[in-house]
Amino acid sequence: MGIVQSAALNDLIITFIRENFIAARSLKEIRADQSLLDSGIIDSTGILELIMFLEEKFDITIEDDELTPENLDTVKNLVSLLSRKGINHNI
Repeated sequence: MGIVQSAALNDLIITFIRENFIAARSLKEIRADQSLLDSGIIDSTGILELIMFLEEKFDITIEDDELTPENLDTVKNLVSLLSRKGINHNI
């Protein structure tokens, strides 16, 4: 199995956000380092939806103690969290 490029994970997460959150649809760009909450792209309920998507997609569990802004507030942080959880196969 090959290593998933962070760009591929970025694209996967950004595509999910664009398809599921109205505020994201009007944006030309969602940067990997952009705060999803502070910019109003998603709210706390949206974060939970995103977590559920990632857990189902990669058959992982994101533990309660991992539900922090350091892990969830940007696409970059989400990619780092997934990498730490061993997501290293092709999407």
